[in-house]
Amino acid sequence: MSATGLTPLSRPSDRLTRRRIVNRAMELLAWLAAAIAVAILVIVVWSVAKRGASAINLDLFTKTQNALAQFGIGNAKQGLANAFVGSIVIVGIATLMALPFGILVAIYVNEFAPRAIRGGVSLVLDVLNGIPAIVIGIFVFGLIVAGHGQSGLAGSFALAVLMLPLVARATIEVLALVPDSLREASLGLGVPRWRTTLGIVLPQTIGGVVTGAVLAVARVAGETAPLLFTTSVVGTQMNWNPTHPLFSVPLAIFELSEADDPSSHALAWAAAFVLLMFILLTSLTARWLANRSRRKIGRVA
Repeated sequence: MSATGLTPLSRPSDRLTRRRIVNRAMELLAWLAAAIAVAILVIVVWSVAKRGASAINLDLFTKTQNALAQFGIGNAKQGLANAFVGSIVIVGIATLMALPFGILVAIYVNEFAPRAIRGGVSLVLDVLNGIPAIVIGIFVFGLIVAGHGQSGLAGSFALAVLMLPLVARATIEVLALVPDSLREASLGLGVPRWRTTLGIVLPQTIGGVVTGAVLAVARVAGETAPLLFTTSVVGTQMNWNPTHPLFSVPLAIFELSEADDPSSHALAWAAAFVLLMFILLTSLTARWLANRSRRKIGRVA
């Protein structure tokens, strides 16, 4: 009798114990997955730094590439100053192209667009974000390069197309966090909706907008495929003119890795390490800005 009476009473306790065991197992699996991800990143960074250590010096940033070095001819010190300059110009112009359009798209979708149009534009942004970079490169090649030749501007336009959905999506998300009470208070005072958006809503989202821009820059800084179609026929000289084809770090890594000279391989690894560190720092900066923006909007709410 006591045994039959204890069995029903023990079932809730058994379920609770089983749930605790499953919960602990899932926590351990999640911790293990996170540890593996961190370990992979550390291994990648360490491997790249180790292989490029011999070429990581001041010459990497102050000297240009020796055109004959990839054939094993010449012993002059060489660097990738022209590639770094080209990447700065191309990515900078791409940011200037994508940032205002991305912000305007986000403002329209979140503040003015009807629900049906909002869903359609959001779908277009998602599809555009999923298009492979090489397809964007072919598109820009057929649209611009085929008739006018390669240039840094063509490469910037290709990267801007990749950046646009990232900037727009990030801005949409942060605009949605702004409390409606701010909009209602402004509109209740008779302020036009466009002025409310520009003067009240948008200033609250500056941190989120900058976060989206930083993430977009980190996303496109290492893209090679679009640049192969738009700005790859270049020399080794330093050039700041975006109307001419410009060298870039991803393109330099691609070409140097195919060379026969071991010093060129070391130079490629060094450039990859610099690019990796840039992406890592920009990602950390974007995360810090995102947390700061959330705290700011939370205080307003």
